[in-house]
Amino acid sequence: MIQRIQTVYLILAVIVSGVLPFVFPLWKENGKDFYFMQSLVYNALFGLSAVLSLISIISYKKRQHQFVLGRLNIILNLILLGLFVYRSLNLSGGTALVSEKGIGMFLPIISIVMLVLANKAIKKDEDLVKSVDRLR
Repeated sequence: MIQRIQTVYLILAVIVSGVLPFVFPLWKENGKDFYFMQSLVYNALFGLSAVLSLISIISYKKRQHQFVLGRLNIILNLILLGLFVYRSLNLSGGTALVSEKGIGMFLPIISIVMLVLANKAIKKDEDLVKSVDRLR
């Protein structure tokens, strides 16, 4: 399980989705940091992404199931990224509300990259198993 490269990528995706949102703020409004815990939607999406990655790590014997979970997780992170883009376009830069984007808005991009690399490695393993089964 741990010796497979996709497990390493999935562990990194769990860290990016489950740990780093606690560390990095999503944006700043009026000098205060806005973390994902202050919104139920962001909380649910980050948590669901981390749980899907953990389930994918646990189901290492079912490669096709693992691949589907990875794709669902990529779609979930794209939705999260879309919400961040929508929010960043609505952040006003006027004098009434001073706001700036935080590094936490880029976490879904890093998670998507890790999930794509994991799915690529899962697909490679699946092709290898199919080619060995053909020889039998």
